[in-house]
Amino acid sequence: MIKILFICYGNICRSPMAEFIMKDMLKKHALENEFHIQSAATSTEEIWGGRGNPIYSPARAELTKRGIPFDSNKRAVQATKADYDKYDYLICMESMNVRDLMRIIGFDKEHKVKKLLDFVGSGGDIADPWYSGDFTATYEDITKGCLAIIDKYKEGKLCQ
Repeated sequence: MIKILFICYGNICRSPMAEFIMKDMLKKHALENEFHIQSAATSTEEIWGGRGNPIYSPARAELTKRGIPFDSNKRAVQATKADYDKYDYLICMESMNVRDLMRIIGFDKEHKVKKLLDFVGSGGDIADPWYSGDFTATYEDITKGCLAIIDKYKEGKLCQ
C-alpha cells in the first residue's frame, strides 16, 4: 500500500481538496485499496486549542460542485516529524510548503518530499485559493497532479 500525505500551509483548502480528489479518483480507478491518503498543514494557524478548523467553505463548495465526496468532519492537523516514517510520499502544494515541512522533519534522506506538480513534470506551485479566491484553478491543478500520480502508479513508476 502506498501512503501519501498531502500538505499545504493550513490544511483547510489545497491539501484537503487533494486528499478527497485523490480518494475519489482512486475509487473510480478501483485503486482505493492500493493507497492510504491523508492531508496535513505545515502551520498551526488553523488549529486552536488542539482542534483544527474544518475545510474552508469555498473549498467544500468546489468539491461539492464537482461531485467529489468529502468528510465534513475533516479538521486541520499539523504534519509531524513522525509522518516522515509513516508515509511513502509527503506531497506539498508549493515551494514554501516544502521549506516549512523540511523545518518539521529535518531532512529528506529518502527523497519522499515532492510538490504535487512535480508528478506532472512542471514542478510549479499550486496557487493558494485563500489568497487568489480561484478555487476552480486550484481544483484543476490538483486534479492534474493526482491523475499524474495514478498514471505513474499504473506505469510502475511510483514506489512505496
